[in-house]
Amino acid sequence: MNKFEWDRLNPLRLGRYAEYYAKMEFTLLGLDVYEPEVDDKGIDFIIRKDKNKFYEIQVKSVFKGKYVFMPKHKFILQENLYLVLVLFTEGKPPELYLIPSKSWRKPDGLLVGYDYIGKKGPPEWGINLSKKNLPKLSKYEFDKVAKTI
Repeated sequence: MNKFEWDRLNPLRLGRYAEYYAKMEFTLLGLDVYEPEVDDKGIDFIIRKDKNKFYEIQVKSVFKGKYVFMPKHKFILQENLYLVLVLFTEGKPPELYLIPSKSWRKPDGLLVGYDYIGKKGPPEWGINLSKKNLPKLSKYEFDKVAKTI
């Protein structure tokens, strides 16, 4: 049995796995990880580099999907907010990406924003994971970006 058979996990379990995986990767970097008591603001956890540097982290996982989004009212672009994207591919270890929220200030096809003015859906920030856009993820590889924190 291959331990990376993601098909056997439901979306809730995949999401939980993604959160724990991200927390452990930050822990390996020597950062402190804190979980909020209530998750009503879209923040999954907080990391601390030193006593004066804190970062809010939201985690999104994708398996067989091509688009991930966060409501703009919960994912407010700011200096200390990051998104961890965990990509699951059947039979392979997860791929981890760390995207500073401020990157959405300059949408590029991979990172997008929609306001849906006059429509039912609330405004959102998104990640378009089409084949054409996947190469753009490389600049957000977890280890590369985590070094800048």
